[in-house]
Amino acid sequence: MITMGSEGVVRTPLQYPVARRDESVVDNYHGAVISDPYRWIEDPDSEEVKDFVANQMKLTESVLGNCDSRDRLRETLTKSHDYPRYGCPFRKGNTYFYFHNPGLRSHPILYIQESLDKEGEVLLDPNGLSEDGTVALRVFEVSHDAKYLAYGLSSSGSDWLTLQVMTVDDKTVLADKLLWVKFSSISWTHDTKGFFYCRFPAPKDTQQMDAGTEVNVNYNHQLYYHLLGTNQSEDILCWNDLENSTNILESRLADDGKVYLLMNICKGAARLNKFYCCDLSTLPNGLEGHREKGNLPFVKVIDNFEAHYEAIANDDTIFTFLTNKDAPRYKVVRVDLKNPSIWSEVLHESKKDVIDSVLPINENQMIVSYLSDCKHVLHIRDLGRGDLLHTVPIDIGSVIYISSRRQDSVFFVKLSSFITPGVVYQYDLKPMGPELRILREIVVTGFDQSAYHVNQVFVRSKDGTKVPVFIMARKDLVLDGSHPCLLFGYGGYGISLTPSFDITRVVLARHLDVVFCVANIRGGGEYGEEWHQAGSLANKQNCFDDFISIAKYLISSGYTNPNKLCIEGGSNGGILIGACINQRPDLFGCALAHAGVMDMLRYHKFTIGHAWLPEFGCSDKEEDFRHLIKYSPLHNVKRPWEDASIKAFQYPSTMLLTADHDDRVVPLHTLKLLATMQHELCTSVKNSPQTNPIIGRISSKSGHGCGSSTQKMIDERVDCYSFMAEALGASWIA
Repeated sequence: MITMGSEGVVRTPLQYPVARRDESVVDNYHGAVISDPYRWIEDPDSEEVKDFVANQMKLTESVLGNCDSRDRLRETLTKSHDYPRYGCPFRKGNTYFYFHNPGLRSHPILYIQESLDKEGEVLLDPNGLSEDGTVALRVFEVSHDAKYLAYGLSSSGSDWLTLQVMTVDDKTVLADKLLWVKFSSISWTHDTKGFFYCRFPAPKDTQQMDAGTEVNVNYNHQLYYHLLGTNQSEDILCWNDLENSTNILESRLADDGKVYLLMNICKGAARLNKFYCCDLSTLPNGLEGHREKGNLPFVKVIDNFEAHYEAIANDDTIFTFLTNKDAPRYKVVRVDLKNPSIWSEVLHESKKDVIDSVLPINENQMIVSYLSDCKHVLHIRDLGRGDLLHTVPIDIGSVIYISSRRQDSVFFVKLSSFITPGVVYQYDLKPMGPELRILREIVVTGFDQSAYHVNQVFVRSKDGTKVPVFIMARKDLVLDGSHPCLLFGYGGYGISLTPSFDITRVVLARHLDVVFCVANIRGGGEYGEEWHQAGSLANKQNCFDDFISIAKYLISSGYTNPNKLCIEGGSNGGILIGACINQRPDLFGCALAHAGVMDMLRYHKFTIGHAWLPEFGCSDKEEDFRHLIKYSPLHNVKRPWEDASIKAFQYPSTMLLTADHDDRVVPLHTLKLLATMQHELCTSVKNSPQTNPIIGRISSKSGHGCGSSTQKMIDERVDCYSFMAEALGASWIA
């Protein structure tokens, strides 16, 4: 019998499968010799790796099968997720489109409607594309005349997309099929003859390849134009740069109805880009006449990686941008391509708030979304002068999506918060001010918003920096330190965590008395680029210090205690969890690390890992290596009972999660760390004090989380939180 629970409960040690260690594999990093005994795990096609995964899955199921709340959690989460959800309408031509999931469908369905007051009609239902829900709609674009829908499908959660085209009027799927597309949008030309998209060269041995399971590096992102009704082999190459093969491209047509093709050349995942512009009307024989002539004649408006530039709108040659150039909280600027050396500021950087997004509306106005202490505020401003025209009334929470067109006075906003499932508002910019009506309100049967309370507090980190954290709990909570607590964090890439609704959190609070917390640690974008840079590269330790300080606050303030505190994060947040349990295993009772980048010395050698170099640095450089080796989760696993400075005798109960088709953060990261932790803490030590389980959950036909079906999402949450409940000794409340 395997048991887990709070401190003092006797646990039977698990019988872990023993993974082969190859002690001969060592690397010399700038004079430091680093062992990598599980290098063999990097080959996903190896039979030995497949056996390792199979053995780990058997072990994990044996643990989860003994979690008391698992069946009740599955039943309750399934019922709780069965409520209708809606997205914002968007308009093409005179037609509206929107997404809707009536409840437990694997994926949202794309609907079309002639007007907002008429019933919607199904245009594309991705749920019928696979029996098990593993084919997902990931990208789409309706042509300007609303005649065609181009869309990208992914299988088993992979980032690889297959693009197809459908006629909107009779829903006929055309023969066009474009392969090996990744990290791409779709942009139709205004004549609706075709569209631009980005892809990588086809990998070798594509016939034998299970797309999404490979680990080979993705190099040489290319921009193509596809002419409707032709084979992909005839697509026109518009941009290719073999000398800078790690750059990522973004491209779209300008929204002014003219012929400007806009292209961002991005330095990996960094918020740095060059901006090029091509006047397609200057091509003597059009795009079709440019075939085999090499790159399009782009004008290099911004030709260095000094800042982030996002084109908002243009009036002929006059372009308006959102940028963080000399403005870490962003500003709006303007330039005339006829005189590219002169830039003017339209909207100055705020002293405190961050400009999160800017969208043109009502011809000469713009919707400006600010982030103020991690909550959104909306303004309507003059597009040319930046003057404030209106403050848009919204509730405290997050702007999930804004749908607008420059030629329209009407726009749509979807709002959400920790205790608001979602509201879609329609705003009409009348001369006297925005006219508001609720278009759709998402209602969850049985959910009583008034039973819960959300508080935002600011916690001082190790260096004195004030770090915000949201705390959601039942209103009748007594601060006696007895409650299970789930602390979530990310802290990377300038990505901000804002209040959003998740029915799973409500279930955990209602039935397991869990306090849910979101930590807005450094590395995110909550306070602009300075906040981001304070948690990246050599400053990455600040992320872990912030998270640990918040954990201490939750304990000292009576929300929880170390045996009742679970920490969770995914991807970059997986690094956070891995580093924190290495550095402070005494603070946590449970840890859930999803798809973490765990081998910080070799991450850049797989799929798209090279795009993260601006965020983390590269072990090939000595200075970067010196800070990476200090926190890399794989290289800092240690036995706490051998370290007098750590007030713990074992690691918390830990679940490391990955998926077999995750081709962004490839599974080898999780598998190598899993083997390392089990060896160091469990199998290599006779009568090891480590009785808390160290297990891995490897999902099949799944990827990095994007495009996961509703059922797979529920399955994962059931396993995670039943494991958490058992580890924290949380009892089910009926």
